[in-house]
Amino acid sequence: MLKNRSIVLILFLLFTSFTSYPTTNVPVLKICFTGDLLLDRGVRNVIEHRGADVLFKGTDSLFRQMDYVISNLECPVTSVASPLNKRFIFRAEPMWLPSLKKAGITHLCMANNHCNDQGRNGIIETYRNIRKFQMTPVGFCKTQQEGLSPILIQKKGKTIALFNSALLPLENWMYLPDYPDIVMATADKLSVAISHYKKKHPEDIVIVILHWGIEYSPRPIARQVYQARMLIDAGANAIIGHHPHVIQPILFYKGKPIAYSLGNFIFDSSRKDANIGMMLEFRISNDIKIIRHTYEIKNCIPKLINKQMVN
Repeated sequence: MLKNRSIVLILFLLFTSFTSYPTTNVPVLKICFTGDLLLDRGVRNVIEHRGADVLFKGTDSLFRQMDYVISNLECPVTSVASPLNKRFIFRAEPMWLPSLKKAGITHLCMANNHCNDQGRNGIIETYRNIRKFQMTPVGFCKTQQEGLSPILIQKKGKTIALFNSALLPLENWMYLPDYPDIVMATADKLSVAISHYKKKHPEDIVIVILHWGIEYSPRPIARQVYQARMLIDAGANAIIGHHPHVIQPILFYKGKPIAYSLGNFIFDSSRKDANIGMMLEFRISNDIKIIRHTYEIKNCIPKLINKQMVN
């Protein structure tokens, strides 16, 4: 009898050791999102005098801790100049892209109002150059219908679906839905695509990256609030925005974060409010934790100054 009780006690202890203390060894996927990354004008001058590597000396230590770093590429990267007729026209040199890769950047978003500055061939060459230097272009499409399919990140047992679109009119640009371009899907079309995707993949995390809003405005306009809520209602887990060149608030809707504008990342603005930016670090395990990294831009180079938990 005593022997049987001992066996029962041992089995009980073994059972409770597995059920009472859940494992804490859950893989954490770390993704960092930045704002606008410019490689022309004043930034070009810095690169030509000091090299492209210097642009990341204030952030590369953070980037090395990430699984992925996703930046908005605010210029085409092409060796051939074929500028559009518009007010601000940018172009970066392909030979600078290895410095972005070396710094830890893994994805470059193209859906914005400057990746088309050197025409349609410039867009295509930018896409090819990003891939050539082993980074992933986001927001490029051969047709606008293709642009409604997300770029997937799959690591540590998780799948992240990235949707990227420019939700603003492009200066002196013809919309040709069946030709290569940046993604210009409307919020309505994105919401339908996200809804369909989430029905097929309910466990995946959907992050929508949008180029939208009003330049230098400290807050989003009512239309952006409506669009953001529509996309979250469709199934988006988070929204990341840029274009205003200044920080806008991070608000929550149904518990989901909406970062309306991260501001500039690497830029040459003379405005004080445009030289303070933020990066968002997503730590994804059983839940999503968000850390906000604030930085000051001096001589086009960001330097981290603060870190705080968002949620």
